[in-house]
Amino acid sequence: MISLNNVHYRYEPEGIAALRGVSLEIKDGEYVALIGPNGCGKTTLIRHLNALLLPDKGSVEINGLDTKIAKHHTEIRSCVGMVFQNPDNQIIGMTVEEDVAFGPENLRLPAAKIKKRVAESLQRAGINDLATRNIENLSGGEKRLVAIAGVLAMNPRYIALDEPTAFLDPAAAARVLETMDNLHRAGVGIIHVTHKMEQAALAERVVVLNKGAVYLDATAAKVFAETKLLQQINLRLPQITQMLLKLKKSGLPVRTDIFDPDEAADYIGQLIKKK
Repeated sequence: MISLNNVHYRYEPEGIAALRGVSLEIKDGEYVALIGPNGCGKTTLIRHLNALLLPDKGSVEINGLDTKIAKHHTEIRSCVGMVFQNPDNQIIGMTVEEDVAFGPENLRLPAAKIKKRVAESLQRAGINDLATRNIENLSGGEKRLVAIAGVLAMNPRYIALDEPTAFLDPAAAARVLETMDNLHRAGVGIIHVTHKMEQAALAERVVVLNKGAVYLDATAAKVFAETKLLQQINLRLPQITQMLLKLKKSGLPVRTDIFDPDEAADYIGQLIKKK
């Protein structure tokens, strides 16, 4: 379990308070979307999850390990993998295989085990075909998947991803999201920072931050039902939710807790047939 208890964090020397008393628990295998207006503390929060940042006040524990204790950091960072918004900030190797092997090599694992982990991680990320490719020749979407594979090579229980589909075309974004979904189905916990409400709605749970504090924390259906609260902090609803709400306002007895486009189309089609 990931546990944050009354976490405060302030950036110096600016003195900007980025987190203000955040308390949160994330269980093994959960898929959590983290959303909120710009500057609300999303990136700051997830950087606390693998001890890249340490709280000024309060505590962060990863499976019982306090992030403030330096000797825990290696184990914590193996447990919670981080995928940054810009994959170039964490890709080191010249080729895909070299980069994915970097983490296990730093753990000083035997060569045979490193080779096995690299192969498994490439498979799980769906990029076996890129194994020998030069990093410089990859697209933005492919680099995101390489970053995910590099994290997987550490055998994490959780992966925190900061805007993993930013600046990607729809096809590349869909591939990244599919990979995340597959990992979740395999039991890996996902913490997904996003400003795209349609993507947030895919998560089991949505946590909304505002001004460095938890503003809402519930299932996607319950969070996106709080239209007035979301509007107050300038967050829009997923497009499907907006459409369903308009249909409901027009007098149709529709559900508003459907977020998958195909499911929504089928649902509306069935309503039309009943008419």
